[in-house]
Amino acid sequence: MASVHKEIIIESSAGEVWEVIRDFGAGPSRMAPGFVVDTRVEEDSRVVTFANGTVARERLVSIDDAARRIVYSIVGDTIRPTHDNASMQVFEQPDGHCRLVWIHDVLPDDLAASLGTAMERGLTVVRRTLASGAADA
Repeated sequence: MASVHKEIIIESSAGEVWEVIRDFGAGPSRMAPGFVVDTRVEEDSRVVTFANGTVARERLVSIDDAARRIVYSIVGDTIRPTHDNASMQVFEQPDGHCRLVWIHDVLPDDLAASLGTAMERGLTVVRRTLASGAADA
C-alpha cells in the first residue's frame, strides 16, 4: 500500500484552521476555493469536484475534536481506489501558527503519484486561503 504524507505550516491558529478542516460538508470548498469547485453532501458521503474535472466521493470515518483530526475515505466516482484512507490533522505551533498534516494511504500503489501531486497543489491553495482568513466566508 502506498502512503503519501504532506505537511505545511499555516499562519493561523490551530483552532481557526481546525474549524474549517473539520467541516466535512463544506470544508474542501472553504479551504481550497478554485482548486475545489464544488462540494456537496449526498446521503452518507460528500462529493468533491476539482477544477481539473476529477470527482471524488468521500465517506467520513471519524472526527476527533480533541486531536483535531478528521479521517475519510475515497469510495468512488472518477477516482476508484480498491482501498483508501486519508487523514488531516492540525497541530498547534509555539509561534501561534499551526501545522497541517495530510496522510493518504491508497491501493493500488500507482494512484499515489497523482494523489501526491494533487495534494501538493491543493495545499498551496489551503495555506494561502487559511492564512488570509478567506475561508470564513
